[in-house]
Amino acid sequence: MNDDELQHELLHRYSRLRYLNSGISPRMLLKRWLWHGVISGTYFVKRLIDVLASVILMILLIPLFAVIMALIYKSSPGPVFYKQTRVGRWGKLFTMWKFRSMYLDADQRLKEIKAQNEMAGGVLFKMKNDPRIFPVGKFIRKASIDELPQLWNVFKGDMSLVGPRPALPSEVNQYSLQDRQRLEVIPGITCIWQVSGRSNIPFPQQVQLDVQYIQSQSVWLDIKLLLKTIPAVLLSRGAY
Repeated sequence: MNDDELQHELLHRYSRLRYLNSGISPRMLLKRWLWHGVISGTYFVKRLIDVLASVILMILLIPLFAVIMALIYKSSPGPVFYKQTRVGRWGKLFTMWKFRSMYLDADQRLKEIKAQNEMAGGVLFKMKNDPRIFPVGKFIRKASIDELPQLWNVFKGDMSLVGPRPALPSEVNQYSLQDRQRLEVIPGITCIWQVSGRSNIPFPQQVQLDVQYIQSQSVWLDIKLLLKTIPAVLLSRGAY
């Protein structure tokens, strides 16, 4: 037996001994490998859909993007895009893109109106008549058009079409251990609570719905949520 064969035999015996000592039978090990294979396959299909859909949509939406960019600049001169640091899967930070819907000093003015927060739970800030939003911005937020640049985030892999909405670092700092379950998957543009009432749903219930998605996620569920997103956007339920 040469050195390579000896090394292979030793590794084989070590592996068998390690699994026997851990109490895992070969049958259970096979089931575990099969399960990991199913999960990996699901993620591959999900990622493939994300890439293809984001590319196709970005191309088709070029005329709409041009119109929205012109309207934003006319309503509030300045950058038409707004970038913000968000928390992704497992706490990884990334830059999320949106069409700008607020005046340039919006972040500084937040301290002045924070006491008027209308979102139950205290973690998120939402206000129906937020004075920091300019007229065109109010329209694109209500129609969810401001979220469309996130297709670029989907293409890059920072986000997915479907998944829990990405949170701000300041919000994650207030998360309980249960809330942090939202960080176990790649964040998305739409999710269960986005099609079920959006900002009308209190934060604790949003977490419950996100955890429900994580525990039952599948390609078919993603397709159903994407289809439900269309009427939710058209009816503007809970959008402000």
